[in-house]
Amino acid sequence: MRNKFLPISFIITSLLATSIYAKVTFNEAKNITQRVIPGKNSNKLLSYNAILKEPQKSVVNISTTKEIYINNSLYNLYQNPFFRQFLDPNYRIRTMPPKRFKKKSYALGSGVIVTKNGYIVTNNHVVAGANSIKVTIAGINKTFNAKLIGRDPKTDIAVIKINAKNLHPIKIANSSNLKVGDIVFAIGDPFGIGKSVTSGIISALNKNNVGINQYENFIQTDASINPGNSGGALVNSKGELIGINSAIITRSGGFNGIGFAIPSNMVKKIALALINNGTIKRGFLGVSIQDLNSGLRSIYKHKYGAFIIDVEKDTPASKAGLKRGDLIIQINGKPVKNANDLKDKIGALKPNDTVVIKVENQNNKVKTFKVKLAKMPGSINANNNNIIKGLKVININARIRYNYGIPKNINGVLVINVQNNTKADKIGFRIGDIIVQINNKLIKNVNQYQEAIKKIKKGIIYVQRGNYIIPLAYKK
Repeated sequence: MRNKFLPISFIITSLLATSIYAKVTFNEAKNITQRVIPGKNSNKLLSYNAILKEPQKSVVNISTTKEIYINNSLYNLYQNPFFRQFLDPNYRIRTMPPKRFKKKSYALGSGVIVTKNGYIVTNNHVVAGANSIKVTIAGINKTFNAKLIGRDPKTDIAVIKINAKNLHPIKIANSSNLKVGDIVFAIGDPFGIGKSVTSGIISALNKNNVGINQYENFIQTDASINPGNSGGALVNSKGELIGINSAIITRSGGFNGIGFAIPSNMVKKIALALINNGTIKRGFLGVSIQDLNSGLRSIYKHKYGAFIIDVEKDTPASKAGLKRGDLIIQINGKPVKNANDLKDKIGALKPNDTVVIKVENQNNKVKTFKVKLAKMPGSINANNNNIIKGLKVININARIRYNYGIPKNINGVLVINVQNNTKADKIGFRIGDIIVQINNKLIKNVNQYQEAIKKIKKGIIYVQRGNYIIPLAYKK
């Protein structure tokens, strides 16, 4: 026979639960009593067609041609550690220059007209390394040859120009006025099949540490950004430019609702500098930094700032006296929110600018330093006849060493770009090489590299490639 009575503990628990929940009130919405179809009874449709007509006139298709070299299949096979274990260990293919074949590569992207006389903004990755750049504009039965005016890999912005007049420049909005939830439209030529528009909202603002560019302050949107949309326009519901579409996060190769655009305010600033100077000159401090984590916040009085994890030798920071463990809290009287904020503030200044930096040290004392910024090391001027044409190198700091997995015992300069069909390419450089020695001169930084190259007419450049030292013959 079943027990008809519940345990007293269950009754008490139920009564307690009832008494607790009875006190909770919710801010409940009113019931919806009616649904309507937009325009059903007024012969009108809800549409953004009229608004999007204007910005569509400003978005162009960009097609590029690049000459690339591919290694023979045996050489590529030998680079795979799994297959290499089955080959003769005395086979020296890794230290021999591989036989390579020249091949043309074609790519498509988008761009946005920003002036009547033919200046067009796009992404750096759309035009980087291109041998030819061609532009087509809807409604104009002509293909324009475009000239590269300048590009900035650190923000992924580039400017090209076509020989045309009375074009339709896009209206540019102030991106500092954006709000999460604003309706946006991505305009581009995603697969080379004609212009298209996708819609969505702003999902987030000021996104950084995404790992796409060095300087990041992205608009995140769920408007579809597909291949070929790169360099196209992100516009608001008034048809005004608020960003340049740049990248998506995807695991499958398709669009997963996370797209990023470079804000229009950053685009204007970089584009203007490229048009006027052809390049971007940024100040350089010489520190590796990170945000405060919960543990570090418990040590410092200030709960914001950029924490210094390393100070490079012979840099403005080291000369001024900044040290590992200092927390940078202020630049020129303005608070530094985090590591990305410091990077943006320093990057907005020019070489030789003097800045006033306030830090809190590990003893919780606030100190002030005057620092004269230097020129940011990095790319080598390809127009300098004393430097190897087509080769770009950077100094190896703590962050670069960590990101690239470079052992502490290896010093030199890191090759970050080798342009196709240039002297650097023909010598045999590859991206990821570390130049460690030129003739008898050990190389530790970009300045030493430049000086060594200037002094020799011919010689041997030694590069660290993986676990091997590769000698490359050089003649001026």
